[in-house]
Amino acid sequence: MSKATAATTTSLRHNWEREELRQLFELPFNELLFRAQSVHRANFDPNEVQVSTLLSIKTGACPEDCAYCPQSTRYDTGLTAEQLMEVEAVLEQARAAKQCGSTRFCMGAAWRSPKDRDMPAVLAMVEGVKAMGLETCMTLGMLKAEQAEALGEAGLDYYNHNLDTSPEYYRDIITTRTYQDRLDTLAHVREAGINVCAGGIVGMGETLDDRIGLLQALANLPEHPQSVPINQLVRVEGTPLADTQDFDAFDFLRTIAVARIVMPRSHVRLSAGREAMNEQTQALAFFAGANSIFYGEKLLTTPNPDTNADLQLFDRLGIKPQAAASDATDDAAFSLPAQAAKAQTKQQAKATFYNAAS
Repeated sequence: MSKATAATTTSLRHNWEREELRQLFELPFNELLFRAQSVHRANFDPNEVQVSTLLSIKTGACPEDCAYCPQSTRYDTGLTAEQLMEVEAVLEQARAAKQCGSTRFCMGAAWRSPKDRDMPAVLAMVEGVKAMGLETCMTLGMLKAEQAEALGEAGLDYYNHNLDTSPEYYRDIITTRTYQDRLDTLAHVREAGINVCAGGIVGMGETLDDRIGLLQALANLPEHPQSVPINQLVRVEGTPLADTQDFDAFDFLRTIAVARIVMPRSHVRLSAGREAMNEQTQALAFFAGANSIFYGEKLLTTPNPDTNADLQLFDRLGIKPQAAASDATDDAAFSLPAQAAKAQTKQQAKATFYNAAS
């Protein structure tokens, strides 16, 4: 039995070698997807997808130089910077997101790291969203240990901090913080008892070796991230990566499949770039083991498929949104017809939510 074959039959591992991952990437496409789907079925309902909503609570004016990011103050992308939203305004959008069917509310701020003066408002947002019965997620940049502890005490469920790419390619994308800085933040999050959301971006001009290096870094963390977003680069005029070549859909699907195999119990999320994917690519991504999406027309500042389009695709594929943990026994409340009807009757709430997120 080859290492690539054995890789799909073992339990959780944190010692993946790059050659093992290469063997998986180089499998015939159908074989790779079959193995990924087999792993997926062993750990999840293959016809459920976890649905999250992402809101930018503080937009633009970030001092970092991430080459993909329209929110960096170093690039002229036409983005208007905005201050941190008021707590009640964020909670209003969380209520609307819940009415539209989301079970997790993610809040993102364009900071290198949060300042201590901003923490009371951030903690109040977490507590308020948590009180609604939604799972909470934050992405605020780098965290100090005491900041992670405060977020954990406020009830934060997930903290997102992506590794972005391989350690070797990282300096081609970001120079204002190190790979170790990112790993340190993830360590603070784990130590605070918060679930880790960490993934990366493909299509930034990286090589196959870099995609292998990214997945190896994620899978060999002390604990697998509970959520692994796989982003496809959204090219934005004014950023250094604006003219990057289109990323091959099969390479994207292979990345999803290998992520599923090496992190079998993690939610693998189709994140940024889904707007450019046709329904067939998305369907194959779900088959390859993706089981989480962002719901709504914006991901911070970049486009995302319309909510109704997602519901229609779910209906065609026989997929249902995953119930919130607190409502897992209430199947009717999360049935697709119920969610579709709710979406039709909550147009005003949706409009309020989308306008705030744009």
